[in-house]
Amino acid sequence: MIPPQEASVRRREIEDKLKQEEETLSFIRDSLEKSDQLTKNMVSILSSFESRLMKLENSIIPVHKQTENLQRLQENVEKTLSCLDHVISYYHVASDTEKIIREGPTGRLEEYLGCMAKIQKAVEYFQDNNPDSPELNRVKFLFERGKESLESEFRSLMTRHSKVVSPVLILDLISGEDDMEAPDDVPLDHLSESVLHDVIRISRWLVEYGRNQDFMNVYYQIRSSQLDRSIKGLKEHFRKSSSSSGVPYSPAIPNKRKDTPTKKPIKRPGRDDMLDMEIDAYIHCVSAFVKLAQSEYQLLTDIIPEHHQKKTFDSLIQDALDGLMMEGENIVSVARKAIIRHDYSAVLTVFPILRHLKQTKPEFDQVLQGTAASTKNKLPGLITSMETTGAKALEDFADNIKNDPDKEYNMPKDGTVHELTSNAILFLQQLLDFQETAGAMLASQETSSSATSYNSEFSKRLLSTYICKVLGNLQLNLLSKSKVYEDPALRAIFLHNNYNYILKSLEKSELIHLVAVTQKTAERSYRDHIEQQIQTYQRSWLKVTDYISEKNLPVFQPGVKLRDKERQMIKERFKGFNDGLEELCKIQKAWAIPDTEQRDKIRQAQKTIVKENYGAFLHRYASVPFTKNPEKYIKYRVEQVADMIERLFDTSA
Repeated sequence: MIPPQEASVRRREIEDKLKQEEETLSFIRDSLEKSDQLTKNMVSILSSFESRLMKLENSIIPVHKQTENLQRLQENVEKTLSCLDHVISYYHVASDTEKIIREGPTGRLEEYLGCMAKIQKAVEYFQDNNPDSPELNRVKFLFERGKESLESEFRSLMTRHSKVVSPVLILDLISGEDDMEAPDDVPLDHLSESVLHDVIRISRWLVEYGRNQDFMNVYYQIRSSQLDRSIKGLKEHFRKSSSSSGVPYSPAIPNKRKDTPTKKPIKRPGRDDMLDMEIDAYIHCVSAFVKLAQSEYQLLTDIIPEHHQKKTFDSLIQDALDGLMMEGENIVSVARKAIIRHDYSAVLTVFPILRHLKQTKPEFDQVLQGTAASTKNKLPGLITSMETTGAKALEDFADNIKNDPDKEYNMPKDGTVHELTSNAILFLQQLLDFQETAGAMLASQETSSSATSYNSEFSKRLLSTYICKVLGNLQLNLLSKSKVYEDPALRAIFLHNNYNYILKSLEKSELIHLVAVTQKTAERSYRDHIEQQIQTYQRSWLKVTDYISEKNLPVFQPGVKLRDKERQMIKERFKGFNDGLEELCKIQKAWAIPDTEQRDKIRQAQKTIVKENYGAFLHRYASVPFTKNPEKYIKYRVEQVADMIERLFDTSA
């Protein structure tokens, strides 16, 4: 059992706790009542606010809509006024721009083009909106007048500012071809920067707005004339310089060119300085055309629309190109006439020109890229014409060497070198300066399969074969000509002189190396021929030395008196020798051996033979009493005989 005291305490605790809970519950109840009241008040306020908002909305929306309509009306009015201003401005364009259009674009191109833009817009407006308006005709008239003024200004600018390029500047421009390190290209400012700017602006306007291409014709005609005149001016510069100073070169560049041989050129028979000047002038004009045409194309690309550039350039270069081609064909024509006359020195003018044309052809082809086929084919056509003519000249020359007639009056009386030989060698020597050109000429006429795979080695062999052919023909002709001489000794001297001249010329000019390409033994063969002719000549002295040779001489004993027959035989031997010696020396003194070395060699050999024979003869018979008048038969001492032979082949002695 729980003690009463503890039970009482617990009861009081429970009662106190219950009282606290009742108080808490009462507080919560009061709070809920207050909250309900606040909620009711808030609902009432919100209901009132909603009612007021609905009333406000019903009032504001109509006002907003009315304001929006008013704003739209205002914008429409503003747009209408703006359009009216814009339209009205078109009606003022004619009066605003007429004065400027009438005065032209000179000096104020940008302002002028601005006026033309306004006029063009006015034309478009009236065409679209009021095609019957008199204003349309007025602005159309102004537009056409303005376009004509721009066309006229384009022509005027091009005419006034397109200048002929001076010869000195052209020569400076092409001088880089000769230098190992070519300098930067010499600039050609055909038009100043400001003029070029105006020309380009007008060109673009005429293409884009003027729907006009006539200005391109104006452009190429003006530039074509300047190009042609520049090249002709260069040619005239050569002519004047040559006639005044004999030096047809620009003072600004070295006196050299790509086509000048490294070795001293041989003076060509029949050639003169004027002809050399013409060749130089033509070669320089060809180079000038390439450089000037390149420059013209660069200028043209800034001014002419891209799809018209090639055609315009083609037209622009025609006059200058045709002039060069015509002059080249004239050179070919002159060469052909020279061939008919057998004047092969004149044909040599073709060689340096042809070589230069072939060297320049890659640049030519590059410059003419995109032009018409007829334009591109002009240079190859001229090259072919020159090659054909050159090959014809080479062929005819070889035939002429073979068939040159044996004219007695044309033969050298002294047996020296024939004019045919010197001319033939001179011609061949000059081919050395143009080996590739001459070889290509010969190759161009070949139809064999080997010719189709043409190369420099093939060309060299062809040229070697040709030179050997000429030399062979020359040798045959010389043999034929030598028969004109009745004296076999003079015939031998003639052949000796010519063979020796040929050999020495081949060696001096390095032709011998070219000959050796196809004939390895050519040099030895000529030396054999020369020696053979010397031996033939020496046989002419047998009729002298036979008199004093030991054969058929009488045998006698010292101290034994000679018989009459023996004395007479000795007298005849002395007389025969003396007469023969005098006759040969008189005849052969008038003969010539131009080569000093050969002349001394032949004299010395003959002196040795005669001195030995005559010395032995004198030794045997000088003291023999075969005559009472020994001075009548023993006319010459050995030294005198040697002196007489020493004066052979010397017309001045």
